Amino acid sequence: MLPTLASAPPAAASASVPVADAGPFVVVCAVCGALAAVVMDYPMSKQTEGFTPAYIAASVLTRASPSSVAFRDAFLVHHVAGAAAGVLYALLYLPAALLPGVASVGGVEAVPHAIATLGVAAFIYAFFAHLVLPQRGRGIYEERATAVRGQWLRSVVVFGVTVAVVVPAATSVL
Repeated sequence: MLPTLASAPPAAASASVPVADAGPFVVVCAVCGALAAVVMDYPMSKQTEGFTPAYIAASVLTRASPSSVAFRDAFLVHHVAGAAAGVLYALLYLPAALLPGVASVGGVEAVPHAIATLGVAAFIYAFFAHLVLPQRGRGIYEERATAVRGQWLRSVVVFGVTVAVVVPAATSVL
């Protein structure tokens, strides 16, 4: 049997999602992650290397070079990765929600929300910038790594801010 937050102090139980109700919470977080990826499209479209991470990520899945990946495939992979990042948010939030509650923001506790949001943003930046880009985007990495990483960082900040706002709003109606 999964523990619930009902046994937690009253402040923690007031806005937190019980672990037993994790299914709907994870789905909502996945949708929020996909929405954050859509919002992230705007800064990515305005930067010269903005969609390079999407092309490189799609090239990993298609086993093709980044330059031969179709925009449609890169766009799809980017948004699916956003939904996966939303699931990662939920997986980081749920254990952190067992901490004593301090304050709530919408439908989530503030401290676990901050931990999950910062954790997801740090992971998606570091995973791409320091693992995928050097391994899969070899030519791009050798020529334009600093520009790609800098533009990816700005895009990830937009993703993180969007998740920070949208998850509490969406979970407040659960």
